Amino acid sequence: MLALTDLSRRYGQTVALDGLSLEVPEGEVVGFVGPNGAGKTTAMRIALGVLEPDGGEVFWRGKPATREAQRSFGYMPEERGLYPKMRVDRQLRYLAVLHGADDAGAKEAARRWTERLGIAERSEQRVEELSLGNQQRVQLAAALVHDPDMLILDEPFSGLDPIGTDVMSGVLHERAEAGAAVIFSSHQLELVERLCDSVAIVNRGRIVAAGRVDALRSERSAPRLRVEVEGAPDGWAEELSGVEVVARDEDGVVIELGEGADDQAILDAARRAGRVRRFQPAQPTLAELFREVVEE
Repeated sequence: MLALTDLSRRYGQTVALDGLSLEVPEGEVVGFVGPNGAGKTTAMRIALGVLEPDGGEVFWRGKPATREAQRSFGYMPEERGLYPKMRVDRQLRYLAVLHGADDAGAKEAARRWTERLGIAERSEQRVEELSLGNQQRVQLAAALVHDPDMLILDEPFSGLDPIGTDVMSGVLHERAEAGAAVIFSSHQLELVERLCDSVAIVNRGRIVAAGRVDALRSERSAPRLRVEVEGAPDGWAEELSGVEVVARDEDGVVIELGEGADDQAILDAARRAGRVRRFQPAQPTLAELFREVVEE
C-alpha cells in the first residue's frame, strides 16, 4: 500500500500539512476530501515526490518510497498537464516511452487507452482542439498509459458529463480490481460515496476522519429516522421530545434520536399527526458527515 506518515509542510507562515497520516491499500479506491486549502494537493504532490515534506515520510509497499517507485505512479493533476499543441496519439506514445515502453508497446498502450476512454476518434486532434471533458479523458489516459500500480488523481471528474463520469468511474474500479491502489480527490461527495471503498476527510492539514463510510456513520451519528406523514400539520415533529429535526423537504422530515428517545413513541405521534406513508431508518450522507467533522 501507499502510506503517508506524519507529513508536515509549511509555505512560509501557512501550515499546509500538520501531521497528516493516510493509507491507500492496493486493490481499493480511496476518496480524499476536504475544504479548499485543506492540504489535499500538497499531500498528493509529496506522495509523488514532486514536493518534499518538512517532516514525515512516504512509504510504498512497506518501504520508504524511492524516486524510481514514485516516477512509476500514475498522476492526474487538477490543472491540465498536457502539451496543448501535441496530437493525442503522439502525446500518449511519447509519455509511454518516457516510462520505458518501446515504440510498439507505446503505440499499443495509446490505442488501448484511447479506445477504453472513448476518445479513439480524437487521436489525431491536438489537445487544445478538444472539449474540456475530452481533455480530461486524455489526461486520465496519460496517467494510465504505463499501467501503474498506484494512481493519484486530483479532481478527475471535473468537467465531465454523466457519460464521461461513468467511463471514468468504470476505469478506476477496473484498475483497483486489477490490484492497483487508487486515491482521488473530489468535491463531488455523492460521487465519492458511491465509488469509494473508503474515504479520508482532511481539514487544516490533518486527517479528521477516515474509514469505510458505513463505519464513519456508526461512529459519528446518532440514529435517524425518515418520517413522511400525509396531512400532518407544520411543525408536528418539532414538538416531539428527545429528537432533533435535521432535514426537511416537501415529503417529510429526517429526525435524529437523542439518548433515550423511543422510536415507537415517535411512530405513535406520527400516526396521531396523519397518515404515515414512510417510517424507516435514515443514513446520514457523506456530505452530512463531512460538514460534521470539519465544523468541529
